[in-house]
Amino acid sequence: MTWVKALLVAAALLSVASAQEGHPLTGTWHGTWGPDAKTRNDVTVVMQWDGKEISGMVNPGPDSVKLENAKLTPAGWMVHFEGDAKGVKLVVDGKIENLTNVRRVIAGTWVQGSVKGDFKITRDN
Repeated sequence: MTWVKALLVAAALLSVASAQEGHPLTGTWHGTWGPDAKTRNDVTVVMQWDGKEISGMVNPGPDSVKLENAKLTPAGWMVHFEGDAKGVKLVVDGKIENLTNVRRVIAGTWVQGSVKGDFKITRDN
């Protein structure tokens, strides 16, 4: 009977180990941002961690915005990044929610030029 328990523990550990996907920000994130509940803009954010810094872009494609000054503060799991959207400054500050969930969320404030709003993006699995 103890070998069955050992097998169950080993299987549980293996499933936890296989669920690790690397840096908490790495991946593609989808959601919306806007100044109020009725005015929302779809947004896609792609982030990568190279072992030293966070890179990526907002809304991949011809009008993409390269991430600048991207930072993660592990104390509180706070995220910050900036960008230049064709001469319009972008500043985003958020907090990672549900950190251990593969479909974790980042939510916070999004400022694009003179428009300030909130945002919520969810990591694709």
